[in-house]
Amino acid sequence: MMSGIKAIVFDTFGTVVDWRGSIIRDLTAWGNAQDMKVDWADLVDRWRDRYNPQKARVRSGELPWTNLDELHFDALKAVFDEMALPEFDHDRMMHINRVWHRLEGWPDASRGLHRLKTKFIIGPLSNANVAILVNMAKHADLPWDNVFSCELFQHYKPDPETYLGVCKLLYLEPDAVMMCAAHNYDLAAARSLGLRTAFIARPTEYGEGQTTDLTAEQDWDYVADDLEDLARQFGC
Repeated sequence: MMSGIKAIVFDTFGTVVDWRGSIIRDLTAWGNAQDMKVDWADLVDRWRDRYNPQKARVRSGELPWTNLDELHFDALKAVFDEMALPEFDHDRMMHINRVWHRLEGWPDASRGLHRLKTKFIIGPLSNANVAILVNMAKHADLPWDNVFSCELFQHYKPDPETYLGVCKLLYLEPDAVMMCAAHNYDLAAARSLGLRTAFIARPTEYGEGQTTDLTAEQDWDYVADDLEDLARQFGC
């Protein structure tokens, strides 16, 4: 199976980094230090609930191209209003919004990526903008060869321009590129365009009681327990 694969690109939120747990831990510690009484778990869940609808507004043409930092900030202000929280000053609101730049990898992420990098070109194919991905990589020791932000293509996944954009930038045919994700929809979109696929389950991405993406829903090329297991399957 490995024959012919030259590059692996990774969904990042959920697959490589624990966005929910990271945000709750980060903002709880920060809020406690400033004596802020906010239910950060509730806030992050409401915030993330606006993620797909916000992207859909861009994908449908309702909004012009808008990067994720800006979509996140608009959503954050809406969540503050929804929760009847008074908005903080600009600097503190921006600190909250930039929590997406400070996410922590799953325990296997950095080690697994370092191993995979020995045999493949690796990079995120993520809806996050370049600044988020670069800062996150520095923060969480994610050793990318390149950052394939959807900002480069001005399309959000699962638009074909994102997956095929990676192939074009690398001068590779789709079957030489593998998409790795914890989300079956992402892999289905990549497979439909000829990319190879690898599924990794992250059953606590959304916290306890998660009901989606618990198992592989198709016969993906690879199914692994985590990124270190994927590296092991490739002999890295």
